Amino acid sequence: MRLLANENIPLASIRVLENAGHDVARVSERCPGASDEIVVHVARSEKRTIVTFDRDYGELIFRRRLPAPAGIVYLRFVPQSPADAGAYVLRLIDDGIELEGRFTTADRAGCRQTMLDRLAAG
Repeated sequence: MRLLANENIPLASIRVLENAGHDVARVSERCPGASDEIVVHVARSEKRTIVTFDRDYGELIFRRRLPAPAGIVYLRFVPQSPADAGAYVLRLIDDGIELEGRFTTADRAGCRQTMLDRLAAG
């Protein structure tokens, strides 16, 4: 899976995903300090799913109607270790939860998803 790790995703989490064979680009390397709008643009142009702890992406996609990237995974929990976010996303993928084409809001109790193509049509 092609992912874009927001600046708030620890390097240890990125390594977990890379070690599992996923293509992970880092905002901290590609465009450090970039606005969320630019991050969405980069993810969209590179067909990547954003992984983030930042809730502002919901605002950008649902209210401001920015063109959506391949997907967004919004993690709503405090990580227990630097590798925790990556391990959580890896579990979602391994459990067969489709992340592309969806805005996924995930916490310790589970996740909920909204289809991104529905936004384009609506």
